[in-house]
This record gives sequence, structure tokens and C-alpha cells, in this order.
Amino acid sequence: MGTVPIFHAPCATIIDMPRFYLLLPLAAAMLAQSPADLTEEVRRTETAFAKTMADRDHTAFRSFLANDALFVSATRVLRGAKEVADGWKRFYEGAQAPFSWAPEQIEVIESGTLALSSGPVRDASGKRIGTFNSIWRREADGKWKIVIDHGCPPCDCK
Repeated sequence: MGTVPIFHAPCATIIDMPRFYLLLPLAAAMLAQSPADLTEEVRRTETAFAKTMADRDHTAFRSFLANDALFVSATRVLRGAKEVADGWKRFYEGAQAPFSWAPEQIEVIESGTLALSSGPVRDASGKRIGTFNSIWRREADGKWKIVIDHGCPPCDCK
């Protein structure tokens, strides 16, 4: 690649194109949403994701999964959106949701492209039975998709 003249009145400046392209991510970051806005966006996304269980809407659940999603449990690992959706289908059968979850903590990295959500998992009676930890990725279209989910049982810290 060569150089391209960039004109500024009253004189012309020459910018090396490879260096110019290095500035584009910085410019994009400067236009990015505030950390508080991104945190709220992820909170709303996680809440909508959890609502799919309450609504018994497996199709909606699937819409939140990244193609390369990874769901880790104590007994197995589900890889890819299809395997995750198939593995979770049983939780969407029946009139009542077997469990629910809600975000308590949300953290978004500086670039605004990845986020962590974490919070309690409760059984149908409302008793806390575990904690979920999810990693969300902001896709090119601006939508958040879940890429990693890892739950754990509640701590028995006697």
C-alpha cells in the first residue's frame, strides 16, 4: 500500500494508509456506548433470555445462542447452538418452568464486545439451587449472543 493525500486547507498532508487504518478501531471506540449503557443492554438481554423459560418459548431461547455457543454443566458440555438447543429442549416441555434465573452482576469489557452476567438459579418453588455464569458477545449487528454458559450449585459453606 502506498500513501494517499489527505487535504487540509491550506496545505496537503500525506498519511500512510496502513497507519490510518490502525486509527479506525480507536475512532469506533470513541463513538461506542457508555459502560453503563452497555451494562444495561446486557442486563435487558439476559432478562429476555431468562423470560424464554418462563414463557416456555424454546424457539426464542434458541435465538439468543451464538452459533459457536458452549454450555458447560457438571455432567456434560454442549457445543454449538444446535446441540445446546437440543440439550435444553426438555427444560421447555411441560406447563411450568423447572427453574428460573435472573442477572445480579453484569460486567462489560472496555471494547464493549464481551460481557459477563451472573446470578441465582431458582427451582420452581423459588429456592436457590445454583448460580449461572454467562459470557455474551456483541455481534456485528449489535445484538448480544450467549457464547459460554457455566452454572454451578450453591455453595454449602458451613
